[in-house]
Amino acid sequence: GGPPSAPGGTTKTRRPDNTAFKQQRLPAWQPFLTAGTVLPTFFIIGLIFIPIGIGIFVTSNNIREIEIDYTGIEPSSPCNKCLSPVETPCICTINFTLEKSFEGNVFMYYGLSNFYQNHRRYVKSRDDSQLNGDRSALLNPSKECEPYRRNEDKPIAPCGAIANSMFNDTLELFLVANESDPTLVLIPLKRRGIAWWTDKNVKFRNPPGTESLKERFKDTTHPVNWLKPVYELDLEDEDNNGFINEDFIVWMRTAALPTFRKLYRLIERKNDLHPTLPAGRYYLNITYNYPVHSFDGRKRMILSTVSWMGGKNPFLGIAYITIGSISFLLGVVLLVINHKYRNSSNTADITI
Repeated sequence: GGPPSAPGGTTKTRRPDNTAFKQQRLPAWQPFLTAGTVLPTFFIIGLIFIPIGIGIFVTSNNIREIEIDYTGIEPSSPCNKCLSPVETPCICTINFTLEKSFEGNVFMYYGLSNFYQNHRRYVKSRDDSQLNGDRSALLNPSKECEPYRRNEDKPIAPCGAIANSMFNDTLELFLVANESDPTLVLIPLKRRGIAWWTDKNVKFRNPPGTESLKERFKDTTHPVNWLKPVYELDLEDEDNNGFINEDFIVWMRTAALPTFRKLYRLIERKNDLHPTLPAGRYYLNITYNYPVHSFDGRKRMILSTVSWMGGKNPFLGIAYITIGSISFLLGVVLLVINHKYRNSSNTADITI
């Protein structure tokens, strides 16, 4: 009356093999949570996390940072005239004051708000083979780049929506060295060293060849919103031109959130005797090209120093302090409860 046997006399069975793993006989350890083990854990976490959080928070607060919004929406803003400029390019100047000196290397960022670089179609709108210098992809870009794949019956280099929307404002910084003397001192801004090494040396490459960069990009055209071709991004430095231009590389690394900042320039420290940016009055000269008013965006310039933990970020320190405080507080509460109910249990035993 049993199930039919397979040819050869062997009986099929669904029983697992007789091994420790399949029969669930592996050795196991189950912790027994008692007051003697749980309470010290809470106190140790609190005593470790709170000092670490305080250290990170103090370090973050020691980082100097100033943010200048130059969108120009306010009628009193010097850049308000650039929202509907009569002549292009529109140039506006904003003056600001540094209350304290900036020591060490200073990083200049541009920031954008309400710009969704994380949109799926936007993120995919690029051709990595083309950006890596592949000649066939240069002349025949990926269909992912549509509708920024071809223009005037020529392939676009670089193709795609990300490259087409590249940030193109120009920022210059001047120091008023002496209030009695109106002469302005131009702060040197370094444009090299702002991109990731892997991006600069691995992911982005110009088309191979010994001829000029212009010849290598022959038979291509620039993106629709660009005013000049990719081989004219930096005519002064051949190692910072074309697809390996660092401003372009920084822009092509898309941001995860709609409010973001990207590294624009580096202000290097010259010597230890003088601060990189002394306290005083400064002028920010802006060539206003990048439109953000149509999508209710905002533009800003940020100057910041850094520490061993990077830029200014008080959240991490606050998070450590909060977790440590909650853990320590829970330890105290559980200690009081344990002490109270343990005494009640002992009293009950004596009464019985």
